[in-house]
Amino acid sequence: MELATPSTSNNQWTNWLDKWFVWLTAIGIIVNASGLLLPILEPDGALYATIAKHIATTGDYVNLIVDGNDWLDKPHFPFWITAFSFKLFGINSFAYKFPGLLFWLAGAYYTYAFAKRLYNKPTAQLAVLLYLSVEHLILSNNDVRAEPYLTGLMIASAYYYYRAYLENKWVHYIAGALLLAMAIMTKGIFVATYLFAGFVIEWIIKKKWTAFLNYRWWLSMVLVLAFILPELISLYVQFDRHPEKMVFGKTHVSGIRFFFWDSQFGRFFNTGPIKGSGDPFFYMHTMLWAFLPWSLILVVMIVSAIKNVKAGLQRSHNYICEGIALSGFLVFSISKFQLPHYLNILYPVFAIIVAHYLITLNKGAFEKAVVYSQNTLYALFFLLCIGLAVIFGIQPLIPVVIALLLLAVVIYFVFPAARLQHVIARSFAGIMVVNLFLNGIMYPDLFQYQSGYVAASFLKKQQYQGEVYMFNGLSSEYAFQFYTTQPIRRINTMDLDSLHKEVLVFTTQRKIDTLQQQGYTVHTIQQFPHFHISQLTGEFIDHKTRSTAVDYYTLAKVSAINK
Repeated sequence: MELATPSTSNNQWTNWLDKWFVWLTAIGIIVNASGLLLPILEPDGALYATIAKHIATTGDYVNLIVDGNDWLDKPHFPFWITAFSFKLFGINSFAYKFPGLLFWLAGAYYTYAFAKRLYNKPTAQLAVLLYLSVEHLILSNNDVRAEPYLTGLMIASAYYYYRAYLENKWVHYIAGALLLAMAIMTKGIFVATYLFAGFVIEWIIKKKWTAFLNYRWWLSMVLVLAFILPELISLYVQFDRHPEKMVFGKTHVSGIRFFFWDSQFGRFFNTGPIKGSGDPFFYMHTMLWAFLPWSLILVVMIVSAIKNVKAGLQRSHNYICEGIALSGFLVFSISKFQLPHYLNILYPVFAIIVAHYLITLNKGAFEKAVVYSQNTLYALFFLLCIGLAVIFGIQPLIPVVIALLLLAVVIYFVFPAARLQHVIARSFAGIMVVNLFLNGIMYPDLFQYQSGYVAASFLKKQQYQGEVYMFNGLSSEYAFQFYTTQPIRRINTMDLDSLHKEVLVFTTQRKIDTLQQQGYTVHTIQQFPHFHISQLTGEFIDHKTRSTAVDYYTLAKVSAINK
């Protein structure tokens, strides 16, 4: 690896960061927060929001309920936090997304604190800038699920456990255990393995055998188990005390067993009730887009490390971040259940690793590779936005294209030439523009195709106060359930006649057509174009072919068959 002496590269980075760190950090936070007022995305985000809405409206913080049924999948912690937010701010998009943004922001703080203790202030500042601009983290602050919570909690726990490793003080073991317990109550017990693996790898490389015998580490694990008792009690009350409940198509399902085994190890080995089909190379190509704009630097760094592997491991180097990153990446890669957002919890440590590499990178072939790849990406970001605007059919098109071109020129004027610091700043600014374009221009148009949200907004404008019926066996459209203020009833088609009244239904246009064929009287109130906008396809993105990809949901009054 090509390293710089402290008197050259470090001084350049220090001076540059002193000038730009605060400004770029503020821009990064604003862009990440730009999705706060956008509607909640189907399916997972709207599902989680609906669960938290049930908690907030009923006051039942023990039972997780979906469509009137017991729900066993994710732990309680994010739902509890979201329900508290609903109590404070009302049931709306902002209240759902804001807590996740705060946990993500805490992740930025602890990325800084961890990197500063591992290395120095410039590395910490640069790590924060990288963290703020990771593409998938920005996307996750719009499409909020468990990941923003988990990202902040995991890096915070790693920081306090590192303080415990250095200082051996109980306060740090307790803080690390509490934060890790919150992370476990967000995603499951498996997350503890990645964190502790980082420390174990550090101890093995440096032959710190006495660390394994430090009783405080073992007691901290007991503390973690104590701190997750609220989750275990809730699972016991909802499921283990009620073996008669039907979950995953069977009775006698233990919530505690699911939490400790089926949810995590069951997915890993593909033996649990929720299965997948793992690809060992899935996360390699996922990283290439999800860790943008820094993924190519990561590739250059890995090539550089492999080239210099003969130099051996340095006893003075810290291997905790590398241990967490490597163990987590390998475990995710060999798992049988894989989703892109699983990698989010690793991005803080990847940011620290890449920041340290850049701070110590000297002029040479690897710096040239970084400069060339980042300049190429910078151009591609603006071409991508312009191409999307044209293909998607953004209106008005000309002002949007002109604004993008002007931004590209202005950013290059502010950060000119091939100086490494300016190249990194251009990449940072470029990814910010991409996400401002997405959140400010493209997503508002996309949400016109999320039928549940649009239909709920329509009913609110019409001030409709009655019940709304949705049919069992069809897509639940959780956005409709979350945003509507009307009581929602689930019903089977065969039960329509027993109602003896005209009812308002929200369902697919295909279902409406079927009801008319069966002899029901149907009065269509409004049709809404429908597409799962979290799973975009080329056919949908192209405005010329979009109509062939779009389905329709309908609000209609339905009355029984005359007999």
